[in-house]
Amino acid sequence: MSTPETVTVPSPIPEPAEGRTAHHRRYLMCRPEHFTVSYKINPWMEPAKPTDTAKAVAQWQMLHDLYLELGHEVELIDPLEGFPDMVYTANGGFVIDGRAYVPKFRFVERAGEAPAFADWFRAGGFDTVEPEEVNEGEGDFLLVGDTILAGTGFRSTGDSHREVGEVFGREVVSLNLIDPRFYHLDTAISVLDPVEGAANGGPERANIAYLPGAFDDASRAILEERFPDAILVADADGAVFGLNSASDGYNVIISPRATGFEKQLRERGYNPITVDLSELLLGGGGIKCCTLELRAARDSEVDA
Repeated sequence: MSTPETVTVPSPIPEPAEGRTAHHRRYLMCRPEHFTVSYKINPWMEPAKPTDTAKAVAQWQMLHDLYLELGHEVELIDPLEGFPDMVYTANGGFVIDGRAYVPKFRFVERAGEAPAFADWFRAGGFDTVEPEEVNEGEGDFLLVGDTILAGTGFRSTGDSHREVGEVFGREVVSLNLIDPRFYHLDTAISVLDPVEGAANGGPERANIAYLPGAFDDASRAILEERFPDAILVADADGAVFGLNSASDGYNVIISPRATGFEKQLRERGYNPITVDLSELLLGGGGIKCCTLELRAARDSEVDA
């Protein structure tokens, strides 16, 4: 049986003058016990290509254990047989201030996941909102400061952008994806400083990294205006799901094949850590896809 790469956690780099702070995170994950590729709903999926469920589980476990090592909390939702994509929990909802906006999947192959996520949120005490519009959770909704960046073009619809804004009372900025390889927003944008600074009385840091070629001209113009200091990632790094990463504001978990992005992060004072999820990439998912952030009410947030 093949084995995944070893996760190497480098010694922490010195924090730069402006400081980077690792913030405590609470995540929802799902062990890929039933992972396989039996249908095709994105360009990465090739049902004729064999998959190794044991390898997928071993790689996923490394990511899970790394989050714990970094001091974050990880909660688990039980995997359901017949739903191999349930491992991609980022699509299972969008959570801010203890309120969970449930997904409504575009493809019937994943539709059965939504009730399971809704039940999990309710059991966990989240204020759970059932959607009317097609949306795929944090796959297409990213919180940057107090603003929600919302993707459309392949999965979530534009009407869901209106709906998510109403659910959370936040500004929503719509971005149109045009490259089918990057069918969810979290494959083309990485939120590096997911800190609601302005809401908590401090300066808002809204650092992101993104792949310019994944967006249409109008969306690129919006990103350039709002995030003039963003890291612009090369297609070579985007194509290995380098942007499908998880950040706590200092440590950024990325694909080991995104070597250019890793260098860019170090230059900006972040601490990139690589985890190989190559088996799960066969299903069109990476690190962020396997990671749904559970944002509690602001007064209960604790920084690490």
